[in-house]
Amino acid sequence: MKPFSSRRLPLAGLLAAAAILLCLPERASASARLTIESGGISRSAVVVLRERLKLRRRPLIIVLHRSGGLGARVRPGLGLERAAQSNAPIFVYPEAVSGGWPANPGPDADRDLKFLRDLVDHYVVDGSVDPRKIFIVGVSSGGAFAYRAACAGIGRPVAGLATLISAMPNDLANCAPSAPLAYMSVSGQADPLVPYAGGKTTFSETAFNSLPAEGALAVFARINGCGARREDRPIPDRDKSDHSRAYVLSYAGCKAPVEMIRVDGGGHRIPGHKSDPQIEPVGGENNDFDASRAVWDFLKHNGA
Repeated sequence: MKPFSSRRLPLAGLLAAAAILLCLPERASASARLTIESGGISRSAVVVLRERLKLRRRPLIIVLHRSGGLGARVRPGLGLERAAQSNAPIFVYPEAVSGGWPANPGPDADRDLKFLRDLVDHYVVDGSVDPRKIFIVGVSSGGAFAYRAACAGIGRPVAGLATLISAMPNDLANCAPSAPLAYMSVSGQADPLVPYAGGKTTFSETAFNSLPAEGALAVFARINGCGARREDRPIPDRDKSDHSRAYVLSYAGCKAPVEMIRVDGGGHRIPGHKSDPQIEPVGGENNDFDASRAVWDFLKHNGA
């Protein structure tokens, strides 16, 4: 079956075509491939909509995959839709050129920022997305580009950013988005690919210098005008056999919430995912919480 472009379809047409494509049962997610032209080249994304979606503006959640991944493949490994179990958001999984998002500034980053802007414009202009409720989630190297997109802007203010097993490029230390935005991250303190203390971060297709995980947290505390006091609280140790502990680090008095989940002993793994086909497991695991559920709960609390 050939992919189709939804650029010429209204939202109702997109939903009908997606349902016909997949013949999904009631309450399942209807997915389709969106193809648009951006910067003179054809770009693709997987779009996920719930059946019987009412024709009103919805939150948009943009999910950026890891290096070597594809939008369609990150879905089962991450499981955000399973965690959401909601009719509300539209999930969009853009696909990077050559399978990897650029972590460093330059022409490739500019090209992909334009792609995200064009995606957002597509859904805002056709009336299906609320421009005040645009969120970005980034996994591994996709998280590094998610930081860049949130800082540079994607045509509309970003309402929230969540990253998993990733790092903020150090050239973004003075990040100044156009408005406060909710922020959360999940970082492994023993991640061998993404040093918790910052420094050279290496993924399969890219390398860059990153801020310390808690340094990125402080950047967003500044952006959101948080108070100086930080609270660190433990997550219950539900699986003592994993030999790791998780803690929520958060600031008070913020214009938008700012928090990070630090996984002591955690490696380059998504917590709560024992077998994630999208992430090559490196280092220790943690099963005390489900990171995808934590991300969804955070986004929902902030308007998704």
